[in-house]
Amino acid sequence: MEIDPFEINFTPLPGSTFTNLLRLLAQNHFRIDAVGIPRILYSLLLSGIMSPLNLWESIKFGRKVKETKIDKYPLFIIGHWRSGTTYLHNVLSQNRNFAYPTTFQTVTPAVFIRFEKLIKPIVEASLPPTRPEDNVPLGADLPQEEEYAMGNLCPYSFYNGWCFPRNMEFYYRFVCMEDVPQRAIEEWKKVYTYYLKKIAFLHPGKHLLLKNPSNTGRIKLLLEMFPDAKFVHIYRNPYHVFLSMKRDIEAEMSLYCVQKPKDDEVIEREMVKLYLQMFRKYFRERELIPEGNLVEVRYEDFISRPFKEVERIHRDLFLPGFEEHRSIFKDYIAEQKKIRPHSYEFDEELKNRIYNYWKYTIDMWGYEV
Repeated sequence: MEIDPFEINFTPLPGSTFTNLLRLLAQNHFRIDAVGIPRILYSLLLSGIMSPLNLWESIKFGRKVKETKIDKYPLFIIGHWRSGTTYLHNVLSQNRNFAYPTTFQTVTPAVFIRFEKLIKPIVEASLPPTRPEDNVPLGADLPQEEEYAMGNLCPYSFYNGWCFPRNMEFYYRFVCMEDVPQRAIEEWKKVYTYYLKKIAFLHPGKHLLLKNPSNTGRIKLLLEMFPDAKFVHIYRNPYHVFLSMKRDIEAEMSLYCVQKPKDDEVIEREMVKLYLQMFRKYFRERELIPEGNLVEVRYEDFISRPFKEVERIHRDLFLPGFEEHRSIFKDYIAEQKKIRPHSYEFDEELKNRIYNYWKYTIDMWGYEV
């Protein structure tokens, strides 16, 4: 994995609250490798500069945010990373009945209500035109997964494991919230609720549209917080997910990390382990979702007929606004046809290795290479 230590703009840590950044450093015993020194100094500088702004926003809006009611059901898009969650999120976000966290609001989750005009130009300047792992557009105002925001507000986020890869196994535990202290779960719930209320505060009267692969392993927790929540689960050929996820980790971890990553075998082992743990937990907990509040989407079907699948999602979940946004959906989908997914080559050894890892879902869903 090639790492440019002076590539500092893309690490998510500068948007962390200063207190949270210190907690992350303490969790890792302040171990920063040479590759991470420029990044952590940059992160400490920006986080420290924004610290008074964080405090001001909390004092000014904290009470109003806490009093905000999320009285309309949220719609959660779930599924393993590299399974089409981003594309599905982007398409459904064309329905103006929904509000969603933007990239800016996830990168700087503590200051986006009051200081957007001041801070957003800095965020925009640091973002490449497309994501590092593919050619999907990346912009400050585009929909983004709130797991990044959680990593900047509390130390219980999947992506903290890519920033501090020497402690990767520890942070991966917070996807399924198993074998973690109850106090950590309660803090996560409190911070997550507060963050979602900030989004709702800016968009009164709208449903929240939330995309977060980590939430695939948190169905029970989400239902405790939002009993009427609705879910769209998108799943993809595990053979393709395997190689796409490995490529994604290599591309993003090399940009996020402040420690030298572990070797490829360890990274692959932890990826495989988390995949199985997350789906076994999902299949257990999806039975808790009230009837009519879950739609399953096959990635290959969504790619081949996105408009029909969006129509089905709206119909089966009784979501508002499909007809009034029909032409908007069609226009957006037409624009996305120029984006081509990465192609992969499989030899027999690789095929067998992936099957031995993930035959649980390969057999269940009936996939071949």
